[in-house]
Amino acid sequence: MHIDRAKLVQLLHTEGDNEQAEKVAAQLPEQIDTDRDADALAAVGLDRTQLMAKLAGGSFGSTLTP
Repeated sequence: MHIDRAKLVQLLHTEGDNEQAEKVAAQLPEQIDTDRDADALAAVGLDRTQLMAKLAGGSFGSTLTP
């Protein structure tokens, strides 16, 4: 799945997780591929399962692509 970094940062800020949002902004590419960037996601404290749970709320709308 592909995720726009800016949208993920925005979601994390909305959830009050500013520290993690700053890590994402600094360390992940503009277009995040959850498979390709699994190690980078783990390095900032997110894993695919956690990310999918965050996305389950529909916060990203149509910004996700399979």
